[in-house]
Amino acid sequence: MALPTLFSPSRNCWRTERADEFSILIDANDYFTSIRASMMAAKRTIFFVGWDFDASITLGHPKVDDGAPRGVGDFLLWLARRTPGLEIRILLWSPAPLASWARLSNLPYLLRWKWNRQISVRLDGKHPLGSSHHQKMLVIDDTVAYCGGIDVTLDRWDTREHLDENPDRRRPNGKPYGPWHDISSRFTGPAARALGELCRHRWTRAGGKDVPVVDSLPTPSDSAPSFSFGTVDLAIARTSPAYQEESAVTEIEQLYLDMINAARSTVYAESQYFASRAIAQAIARRLAEPDGPEFVLINPVISDNWLGTIAMDTARARLVESLRRHDPYGRFRIYHPMTAKGQAIYVHAKLMIVDDLYLRLGSSNMNNRSMRFDQECDVALEAGGSEELSLRIANFRNDLLAEHLDATPDAVDQAIRECGSLIAAIDMLRAKNEAAGRATLKPYETPEISDIEQWLADHEILDPEGSEAVFEPIEKRGLFRGRLKRPVRQKVRG
Repeated sequence: MALPTLFSPSRNCWRTERADEFSILIDANDYFTSIRASMMAAKRTIFFVGWDFDASITLGHPKVDDGAPRGVGDFLLWLARRTPGLEIRILLWSPAPLASWARLSNLPYLLRWKWNRQISVRLDGKHPLGSSHHQKMLVIDDTVAYCGGIDVTLDRWDTREHLDENPDRRRPNGKPYGPWHDISSRFTGPAARALGELCRHRWTRAGGKDVPVVDSLPTPSDSAPSFSFGTVDLAIARTSPAYQEESAVTEIEQLYLDMINAARSTVYAESQYFASRAIAQAIARRLAEPDGPEFVLINPVISDNWLGTIAMDTARARLVESLRRHDPYGRFRIYHPMTAKGQAIYVHAKLMIVDDLYLRLGSSNMNNRSMRFDQECDVALEAGGSEELSLRIANFRNDLLAEHLDATPDAVDQAIRECGSLIAAIDMLRAKNEAAGRATLKPYETPEISDIEQWLADHEILDPEGSEAVFEPIEKRGLFRGRLKRPVRQKVRG
């Protein structure tokens, strides 16, 4: 028996469409392998919409050998030569002098593509001051689509093993980088066609010409490893800030809040940041309930960029300390994945799983920017009374935890059943791993923060809640507006 749906178009999603096949690709080795194969099958059109891009990286495993060029820049030129009727459109965020195309590795390809009639590149700067186009979407022939958190750029490729030392995990110049965890999705059918519509909207909005919808073509198979969910109804949710004559779209924020409010036993999430005041408030309300759900969040130890370190990490510290005061039953935890030798694995995934009923992933982080200030796109599904789909959602969560805890999904499932608690199961497994010197999850420890970092975080200087908030007076801003502050006791007057 189907349950009432959580998804409400124009409220917490743009629309819902059927995905004939929906799968999740964990870490960039699987993602790059999958998109490479799908693009090689392209006949008419490829839409690439991204936040960052580097034409010099290998698309696929660093040692891929399938007869096509390894580097993504040369690969796209090869695709155009091989398939004369194919048109490739690349739309990237343009933050003026900070644009990824300013890299020396990209400039030669920009010039070569400029003279190629089949390849069009647009740099999209149509956004409020300080905002970004953060969506990561790929649509091929309107038949297969990808949506998630993985950019085709430097330092993303890694395998699920996240080895301490992997000779293949290097930049094109040979410089090594650390382990990286990420997630994206692949889907076909009407849902893929809908994402193509969103890509077209972004393209024409940025000044590109109208692109006809591709007539029905065969769907390419996906030979890359993936976690399949079969046929599902897929919700597509967006964030888009108010800009010129355009109204703000906050579907993603509402979807986060609705999923947290619908939770019965567990909320499992992975995110690059934890800095959203609205999400923290929703969690605090559930933590106050005697029989409310547990919350497990997987974060990186520290951010990998100056903005994240100054603004997001400090906001996380402030929010976590506040939540601890609102967590009388001890049901909130943040963990960091670590390698066997204690090296931090960077978490770039954007994912939330509620019980065994709801799953969403995409480009949005748990920060104010993703809720209201940047362009984002997420996809979500629900079990809807299907025991098979519910089991797949639970198995997928356990599979992710098995990756982080150097265990098998069955071992994770057994630990949860024995402990009757997701947090207790994680702590039991990670204690065993620490004793054995294996990869594990490390609990978050609140760092010391400077006065200036605290001020920047508390006043949301670098993580505003929308285009209007950028111009708000400082005294009206605040990380602790609303319910997260301790209530001030009023003196009793006699």
